Amino acid sequence: MATPTAVDVVMPQMGVSVSEGTITKWLKQEGEEIQADEPLLEISTDKVDTEVPSPGTGVVQQILHQEGETVPVGERLAVIGAPGAAPAEQQQEPSGDGAAPTEEQQAPPEPATAEAAAEAGAVSGAESPAPAAPEPVTADAAADTGDANGDGKSFVSPVVARIAGEHGVDISQIQGTGRGGRVTKKDILGFIESGGQEAPAPALAAPPPEPQPQPEAAAPPAAAPPAPAEPEAPAEPEAPAPEAPAAPPAPAPVAAQPAAAAPEVQEGESEEPMTAMRKGIAEHMRRSLDTSAHVTSAIEVDMSRVVAIREKLKPEFQKSYGVNPTYLIFVARAVAVTLRDYPWINGELRGDKIITRNYVNLGFAVELADGKGLIVPVVKHAEGLNLLGMARAVTDIAERARNKQLTPDEVQGGTFTITNPGGYGTFHGTPVISQPQAAILGTYALVKRPWVITDDLGKDVIGIRPIMNLTLTYDHRLVDGALAGRFLQSLRQKLETWGESDY
Repeated sequence: MATPTAVDVVMPQMGVSVSEGTITKWLKQEGEEIQADEPLLEISTDKVDTEVPSPGTGVVQQILHQEGETVPVGERLAVIGAPGAAPAEQQQEPSGDGAAPTEEQQAPPEPATAEAAAEAGAVSGAESPAPAAPEPVTADAAADTGDANGDGKSFVSPVVARIAGEHGVDISQIQGTGRGGRVTKKDILGFIESGGQEAPAPALAAPPPEPQPQPEAAAPPAAAPPAPAEPEAPAEPEAPAPEAPAAPPAPAPVAAQPAAAAPEVQEGESEEPMTAMRKGIAEHMRRSLDTSAHVTSAIEVDMSRVVAIREKLKPEFQKSYGVNPTYLIFVARAVAVTLRDYPWINGELRGDKIITRNYVNLGFAVELADGKGLIVPVVKHAEGLNLLGMARAVTDIAERARNKQLTPDEVQGGTFTITNPGGYGTFHGTPVISQPQAAILGTYALVKRPWVITDDLGKDVIGIRPIMNLTLTYDHRLVDGALAGRFLQSLRQKLETWGESDY
């Protein structure tokens, strides 16, 4: 009977590579009524900020995570129940019938991911200890075990499990600061940065006390051994003595960090916490530089023909279709056409395999309205769009990106990215590749410059021309400088010889 009266709200999967999200704001509080599909809370990931709608109509019975908490995909966030239902029953029935089995029945058909396993473990508390037996092995095993109401370390998010696996860290050695002692990403990164100094103390301190009581229990029966056993007992307590010196080195570096952090904010300064998106950007950019061999090539393009065509089309595009054919639109259209001849630049490396495609999914770096974040929405199958179609798609997706109205699918699956810092007057840059793509194109300010041209008589003369710099940052593991140069040359030719057929 409890099944139709309550529905669990879980952290949604906001893209294939996203394994957790941060709660930024609850739009409803406990005891408030809510309709199905009405926004319940706002969450933030490294990919997108979005609202999570209510999965059912009723009353917000319980909020299980507060604003600012980072929660793994699939973990329960709240319970929506019918008016008058008791909140406590839903919270204390995770392993019984109630609404939990309904969500549990829906979980198995999903792909066998760490998130699904974690959710299943949380719902069926009695069954999770069984898989916990092989607990000593890896962080991945811990992630699959679920939160079995233990010390919180039996559950780790996929991100924490991945980091632990990459650095060979034993999760049990880390003191978690998350709910129920769960080890968070911040905990494991801090542990790694400190050189794993926390591990020796708990590991060495635990064994000595347990062996001691056993020899003493065996000692009383024999009369002769007790005398030698007592001198040995003092010798054993000396074992912690070496541990005491071992402990000071750990606090030393940790103490140094707080000391340096204390005077950070001085008079005339202010501080603010990094958002989940800002942290995600930082991690993504650092990982990209650690992954790809970045090289940047640049080329100058005479945009005279593009400027002339844009002036001709702009009134019609704005009046009839409500879009502005910016220079970025022309570049994007030319890129989509050119990439068909350069599949490696539109490809990626997967292990020792080179992946190429017969389609182009163009990503566009867009600054958020508050200026505190960057998001890369993707125009799917851009190779099939003409100039007007490209203008409509880019205008729509950029507007919704600034207003945080994108869906998770719209920031996934990009095969090539364009960034446009030229809108702010910059004339050159070295963008960072968006993993796992092979390249990113930078477009820069259109500037009138003196340019050598050939007149009608075949003579070289100096004229004033609108020139745009383009840069291509590429992964040198896959793309060589010669290939990048040919791509830029082909792109320039298309822009400089733009004709009616290119609309």
